[in-house]
Order: sequence, then structure tokens, then C-alpha cells
Amino acid sequence: MAATVPPIAELAAPAAWRTVDFVSDLHLEGSHPATVQAFARYLAATPADAVFLLGDLFEVWVGDDAIDERGSFESECCELLAQAARRRPLFFMHGNRDFLVGVGFTRRTDIPVLADPTALTFAGRHWLLSHGDALCLQDVEYQRFRALARDPQWQAQLLARPLHERRAQGRSARSESEARKQAGTAPYADVDNAAAIEWLRAARAGALIHGHTHLPANHVLAPGLARHVLTDWDLEATPPRAGVLRLTDAGLQRIPLAPT
Repeated sequence: MAATVPPIAELAAPAAWRTVDFVSDLHLEGSHPATVQAFARYLAATPADAVFLLGDLFEVWVGDDAIDERGSFESECCELLAQAARRRPLFFMHGNRDFLVGVGFTRRTDIPVLADPTALTFAGRHWLLSHGDALCLQDVEYQRFRALARDPQWQAQLLARPLHERRAQGRSARSESEARKQAGTAPYADVDNAAAIEWLRAARAGALIHGHTHLPANHVLAPGLARHVLTDWDLEATPPRAGVLRLTDAGLQRIPLAPT
């Protein structure tokens, strides 16, 4: 599949920001409370001036109307996020699991949704932010689905279905995904480095920060160009996983948050 460079949004960090955190792939859901609790502790304790949530914050998001369902997991999560957003700016970017997050989420949490990709200007440098799934070009089947799932008409048709049907569809999709993972038949493709370089050069950025692949690492792509992959979070795994990538004027640092 050929690489294309999408429009690149821009965001300039206020001069007062000294520390910025990046997290992704928490896959929050009610059946995994340990990860939710760890995320809540992190939001209460982080010294960051801003937090960027780069996709797959939720295991599945079936529509913003789920927030209005009394006692729902979505409602509880949005209250947690709204409280955190009153302490410092938070920003959200769609992932492949929560692409239906919309204006209702922003109204309830006061967290804006960023375009993917977005170039962040911080400490005199450009940092390119993405969930990362659009760069996994070898997964052709997923790229076809991604194009469909981002289509406003397709989304409108899906959201027109009753909430209970969408919840059932979400549970079914999670079960199928887990079954493929356990069987070892889930398709896998890493980020295409050539495409990442094209994005970086178009954004005039020296580093790409992304998630999606669950393969945290720092990759040198070319002289002056790198990509930094965020870890996923799973506090019930063996060993447990959680962490943030922290940016200051001194550079990037990985901060582990899982118990050892």
C-alpha cells in the first residue's frame, strides 16, 4: 500500500509549559479495574503541565450517548477525565478502538479532540503526534476498515442504531479480537518507517511519538529523525505494564508506572 501524507494540524505549547506527558493504549474497560485505578492515580499525581492521550484510551467506544446512561462505565470515566482536565489541559486523539469519540465527549470532559497527525511545537522543536495505526501500511485489510470507519456517513449510520445493539456489537468485536490474539492469527504490522519519514519531513519535525503497536521502543529512522513508541497499559498482565513518555526542555524520558 502506498504512503500518503495527510494534512498535519499544528499546536503550539504555551510558554508556561515545562513538562508534557504522552500516553496511549490504556484500553480502559469496566472489567479491568486495576488499569482504571492506576490511570486515576497517575492523573492525580503527574507533574505534567499537559497530558496527551494518543488513542485507544478506551477498549471500545460505541458512541457519546453512552455517557448519558446512568451508572455507565463511560459516564464514570468521563467524570474522572473532567476532574483531571480542571487541573491541567488534556488532549485526546482517536485510536482504532475509540474512533467514535465525538463532540459529546468534549462537552462532558472539556478535552478537545486532536487531528491525527498533529505537530506540537514545544521548547523550540516540532514533535509529530499520532496514534500510529495509519502508518501500519502492511495491514491492508485494517487500512480498508480504517478508511471506512473514519467516513462521517458510515459513522452516522452506525450511531443511528440503538445503544444496546452497538454495545452488543462492541462486545462481539472484542471477543473476536481476543480469540484471534489467543490463537496467534491476529494480523500484525509495524509502522512503515519510510512513511513515517515522509510524515516527519512534511511536518518539519524531528521525532514522531505514537502508540498502537504495543512495542515501546526508540527508533532512529534517519539522521535527525526518530520515532518513539508508547507502551500499552495492562495492570493485570504478568508482568504489569504502564508508563508515560515525558517531554521537558531536556528531551524525552520514559517513566514506568507499573509496580515491579
